[in-house]
Amino acid sequence: MTIPAPLDPAAFIEKNLKLQPAPALPEIRLYAAHSGSRLRRLVEAGPAGAAEHPPYWAYHWAGGTVLARHFLDRPQTVAGRRVLDLGAGSGVVGIAAIKAGAASALAAEIDGNGCVAIGLNAAANGVCLAVTGKDLTANEPPDVDLVAVGDLFYARDLALAVTAFLDRCLTAGIEVLIGDPGRAHLPHARLRRIAEYAVPDFGDAVRGPAGASAVYAFEPETAGRAA
Repeated sequence: MTIPAPLDPAAFIEKNLKLQPAPALPEIRLYAAHSGSRLRRLVEAGPAGAAEHPPYWAYHWAGGTVLARHFLDRPQTVAGRRVLDLGAGSGVVGIAAIKAGAASALAAEIDGNGCVAIGLNAAANGVCLAVTGKDLTANEPPDVDLVAVGDLFYARDLALAVTAFLDRCLTAGIEVLIGDPGRAHLPHARLRRIAEYAVPDFGDAVRGPAGASAVYAFEPETAGRAA
């Protein structure tokens, strides 16, 4: 029996996904899934356990999009600062941060294929991002000035882990911004709304037009207030 050669994730993404402007972000091009991209082949060809991570990096999500739009529209938010893009997915937030003048950006994404996609997306946009595949939420925060979190509050256990990590970031004097369309486990009592944009979300082609998503400042528990 002939054993098929392992897939090269970078070659697969470049061949099968479309490099095109991101919705609501014409300044940024990303490799994105489409009906013929056959992403399941890439996921199944990965190492043991890879199938536990759906290819979220190949789709446009409102939380990352709204943060990226905010950085591009208000570059003073990130100018000259070291930014962590937590749960980076496609890397769109980190890419926008660099385009807006950030001193550096670290994209943290636990899906190995996502890490590859981030590198390709960064190159396609002419920016340089550092990338890590480690789960940073289990550790102390890295040496950054700003943590940007898009769409990490869709599952309870993940939301709890992320919130605990963000509390450690605040303790270390790191600013935290969250982009989210209102996922089920968003910690509303800890958030202060600072901006709102109408951006598309994954599945909007089925559900309807783009809705409002917000950028929030994450605040200490004693100072938290409902958005």
